[in-house]
Amino acid sequence: MKKLFIFITLFTFLLAGCGANDTTKSAGEKTEENAKKIALVLPEKIGVNPFFQQMDEGAKKAAEEFGFEFKTIESTDHSAIEENLRVAVAEGYDLIITSSFESEDALKKVAGENPNQQFAIIDTVVDLPNVRSVNFREYEAAYLLGAAAGLATKTNKVGMVTAMDIPLMKKWTVSFESGLKATNPDAEFLVNYVGSFSDPAKAKELALLHASKGADFIAGAAAVGDLGVFEAAKEKGFFTSGQDVDRTELDPEHIVLSQLKGTDAVAYETIKAFAEGTYEPGVVAYGLKEEGVGLTYVTHESKTPLNDFIGQEVIDQVKAIKDDIVSGKLEIPNPLEN
Repeated sequence: MKKLFIFITLFTFLLAGCGANDTTKSAGEKTEENAKKIALVLPEKIGVNPFFQQMDEGAKKAAEEFGFEFKTIESTDHSAIEENLRVAVAEGYDLIITSSFESEDALKKVAGENPNQQFAIIDTVVDLPNVRSVNFREYEAAYLLGAAAGLATKTNKVGMVTAMDIPLMKKWTVSFESGLKATNPDAEFLVNYVGSFSDPAKAKELALLHASKGADFIAGAAAVGDLGVFEAAKEKGFFTSGQDVDRTELDPEHIVLSQLKGTDAVAYETIKAFAEGTYEPGVVAYGLKEEGVGLTYVTHESKTPLNDFIGQEVIDQVKAIKDDIVSGKLEIPNPLEN
């Protein structure tokens, strides 16, 4: 009996010791079981916006490849971003990724209050010591698109339907016009603004306005609004281009180019860096050289045959311009820094 009593006492002591170790862990302390957790907090629902579709796909691919637990949190509206970031912090995610200028204010607040939490934001800059800002040099691809439009236009009138009249969009408008004028100084550039990233009806109306003025190529730079530009192109017979992913497959007769933006690639690379221990806060940028941006037929192949409006001769000339940008022979300035 004495031996049994000693055994029971020792067993009880060991159990008590284990319980004490658990209770000494703070709420925010990571354990080995939950150490690999990534959250992607999007500023809106993914919907039909390829920008966020790609980002989600790239993040999921990386999470699976590197063995992270992964969760995508879609915000019902912009007012929910801050709360969703706070939820991700409270749930103990090791890296929290968000995106776009809509998330800037919320991230500044939440990251500032949680200095030991690692964050990343894609497509804008938040200057905090615990935030990695992942940017694109979209202006390089926009320059190529403008150059192609300048070479292809028959009317010397080229348009662009742009989401909003804000500084960010100058990376599209200013650089597109620079490329256009570089290859065709006589071309007239028509630009207007939807006032939203999600209004196809208004975008269509503005595209039709450009067409009525004789534009034979009208670039879409209005996010979801591009769908309205595509509708107008089909109705009126002008040529257009998409954004972010290859949109030529939707209507090869009229959507003849796409300015590409690898949100999937940068989401993947951000998580890869975190997995490999090379992740650091600060600003990183992806352009033509890093294949973060591009143009169909010039930097990336397409399943859609090249439309005769563009033609191989134009593509070859734009490829030469691309090579000059990648080599550093031609420098495209960032319109936001001028």
